[in-house]
Amino acid sequence: MINKSEKPESCDNVKVVVRCRPLNEREKSMCYKQAVSVDEMRGTITVHKTDSSNEPPKTFTFDTVFGPESKQLDVYNLTARPIIDSVLEGYNGTIFAYGQTGTGKTFTMEGVRAIPELRGIIPNSFAHIFGHIAKAEGDTRFLVRVSYLEIYNEEVRDLLGKDQTQRLE
Repeated sequence: MINKSEKPESCDNVKVVVRCRPLNEREKSMCYKQAVSVDEMRGTITVHKTDSSNEPPKTFTFDTVFGPESKQLDVYNLTARPIIDSVLEGYNGTIFAYGQTGTGKTFTMEGVRAIPELRGIIPNSFAHIFGHIAKAEGDTRFLVRVSYLEIYNEEVRDLLGKDQTQRLE
């Protein structure tokens, strides 16, 4: 995630944020165990072997981590809001969601539109941007351009395009 350079506490950089989702109902019914533990204060994820091997757990450190019970608004406020604030000041910003199928990217990015507390980064960003525009005074003009691309199996698709099945060059 990219932030603007004027703020001393955050310069132009990439931040790596990890969100671990809870087990879903199917996983619970099959008695799966959580393979990771999250330390939000330290920014670490510890991966435990769930089989009977005596392999020690591995710990990884990130800029920010969110555990399985994290709230959509907390994820938005701590990760995307600073980027959107920079965008509103005229800087470019990118939010890049990466991970295996089924890890929660779509839920984090889109969420559930009909339930405000479950809205993801995209609807929260739009509300933030258009709320800012609505409050603008004077003759300030805004140009809003958004891309929502999916890269899957080395194919790129524009998820905001008229034909979402059309591949991009």
